[in-house]
Amino acid sequence: MPRNMTAANVAALQERRLVARDFLWIVARDRTTGELVPDGTWSDWGDVAAQVINPDTGLTETRNFYGSGTLIQMSDIPLVKNLSVQNITIQMSQIDDHVQQLVRDYDIRQARVEVYRGLFDPDTRQMVAPAENRFVGFADNLVIETPSENETGGVSLTCVSHTQEMTRANAETRSHETQVLRNVGDAFYKDAATTPTWKIWWGSQKGVVPTQKKRKKFLGIF
Repeated sequence: MPRNMTAANVAALQERRLVARDFLWIVARDRTTGELVPDGTWSDWGDVAAQVINPDTGLTETRNFYGSGTLIQMSDIPLVKNLSVQNITIQMSQIDDHVQQLVRDYDIRQARVEVYRGLFDPDTRQMVAPAENRFVGFADNLVIETPSENETGGVSLTCVSHTQEMTRANAETRSHETQVLRNVGDAFYKDAATTPTWKIWWGSQKGVVPTQKKRKKFLGIF
């Protein structure tokens, strides 16, 4: 899939003089107040204030990211040009105090997750351009592995892309109550809940009017 890249990033790629680093941005929630708590980590050492391109506005922002081995590994991010739901797995340090606070003190269920890729000049150790967004989604599953002696633990976070929202069905039902929310005078479904039980005289026969099953649509047009 074609990607929009800044001229500085394209030039750095052509010269083959760059080092890639990943930036992870999670918007968790305070378990007590419910307030949103943004948190950033990156795949290098030390804390850094890095520029990123906001995927919603396209504008450049400066955000703080924590390092020192907090972000260990990230699975490949599929670059597709369709609306299929993508999944990624993020591995974080289980012994880092900052990670422990994020996953234990705060609630990250369905938290917004953003992943960025920054390209650094190895000579100046500076990013050649603001980090570009590679993934936007939600935290789907969190596994905290507390190891026994001489074993390896970790924090594994599975995320799904924001296209998952397009697979959700409409929770509203065809009822009088939902119709009047749209238009107070709409009475089309006023008797929808009781009509299946009505008994109608038809000649000498009296009974419940049978309902017809919906026909399957062909190519969505019938």
